[in-house]
Amino acid sequence: MASPGSRMLQLAALPLFAALFAAGFGLTWPPVFLVLVAGSLWLSVRALRRRDAGTERRVCVLVLGDVGRSPRMQYHALSLSKHGYTVTFVGYLESKPHQDVLNEENIKIEAITEVKGVQVGPKIVSYVTKVLVQSLQLLLALSRMETQSHVLMQNPPGLPGIAVAWLVCVLRGSRLVIDWHNYGYTIMALSHGRGHLLVRMAKWYEHFFGPLASHHLCVTNAMKEDLEKTWGIRATTLYDRPASIFRETPLKLQHKLFVQLANTYPQFRSSRSEIPETVFSVRNVTDDTVTLKSTRPALLLSSTSWTEDEDFSILLKALEEYEGFVKGGASLPSLVCVITGKGPQKEHYRKLIDALSLQHVSICTPWLEAEDYPVLLGSADLGVCLHMSSSGLDLPMKVVDMFGCCLPVCAVHFNCLHELVKHDENGLIFRDSRELAEQLGSLLSEFPSSQGRLGAFRENLRASRGQRWDDNWDQNVLPLLRLS
Repeated sequence: MASPGSRMLQLAALPLFAALFAAGFGLTWPPVFLVLVAGSLWLSVRALRRRDAGTERRVCVLVLGDVGRSPRMQYHALSLSKHGYTVTFVGYLESKPHQDVLNEENIKIEAITEVKGVQVGPKIVSYVTKVLVQSLQLLLALSRMETQSHVLMQNPPGLPGIAVAWLVCVLRGSRLVIDWHNYGYTIMALSHGRGHLLVRMAKWYEHFFGPLASHHLCVTNAMKEDLEKTWGIRATTLYDRPASIFRETPLKLQHKLFVQLANTYPQFRSSRSEIPETVFSVRNVTDDTVTLKSTRPALLLSSTSWTEDEDFSILLKALEEYEGFVKGGASLPSLVCVITGKGPQKEHYRKLIDALSLQHVSICTPWLEAEDYPVLLGSADLGVCLHMSSSGLDLPMKVVDMFGCCLPVCAVHFNCLHELVKHDENGLIFRDSRELAEQLGSLLSEFPSSQGRLGAFRENLRASRGQRWDDNWDQNVLPLLRLS
């Protein structure tokens, strides 16, 4: 059976054949041509809007980025599937999505290829060609599908996704839902400056096309207020919540992951060669029990997309200062700092890391599979977040996941961070590398004892564990889909 997209192309070709037919019989072809153009367009739209019994249970989840590095959109897809929706997940397939997404029969991933612009000439030419090719790519991908009741898309990136998705929704009678994680133009401004032509064009684009969606979700109350005040958009706040996979990791599972990582990263290897042992843990071969070493280093963890909105030089300088504390005689543990993630600035920071000369701090930068990341979070002693919101209106999901694992956090300050991190309750907020170094020294001064501030923060997180993603989604998103 021909797809809606191919039917549309076939119908759009009718005016050409009609004009040739009219010319052959000596008819005045312009009026005939215009009538048939209108007729073929009407038939094309009608074909695109063809609905069946399953239309209202089909949703497209769209992210113009890597599906595997879009956890919130993966959670959307899983929640939709749990409620009986058939989900077409459109995005780049560069990193492996979570196994739950891959195993779910109701979720089909429609992979699209990341587009590169023209690599010669001015950058603006490269950018414009990239946008044009992406627009055609998305238009074809979305029009080939069966009619969807909703298209749920992430912004950013929203250029050209919002405009294309809106157009397809208009043609097909679907409803567009935008999940505002941030503003795309503020992210562009980090590298180009707010006055740059591309940034101003991107701001106009979001301002013009954003309000055309049927429904809006956003990640903070601060963003909800800004969307309504600045652009007249009424959004529903859907706070990021940890999925059930984020929890404190049992000792045996910790040890298994440490052994696995030790095969690649020497920071996890014990100075002794016994197989059941890592730098953090040891397994008793007699009764198969696992214990953490009293002399183990503290495990510090941060995750990143290695982009401009995270300045990892702050962490590196803080680690150098921490090294100075230890050399100066402070009673502090050694540190193993694990920074996970992929992104454009990773090689830049790896060169800076390699240039460091540290004896009591070791750093590694692995990429973890989706199943291993929550296990490592649940095994860590302290998390660090360097996310500096480009708009001051979004919250770092990595901290949400850390809190799901009852992992205390040191996070760099920005305007609405207080909606998530409560200073001196579930973590600490810092403004520069010196303050972060002092916080590391203070929190780890009694390590590995569970007493002290670090232990108190963890107990507070255990006691205040709130809603998980599923309940939060059911309360805030499901009603929007059912009512529209």
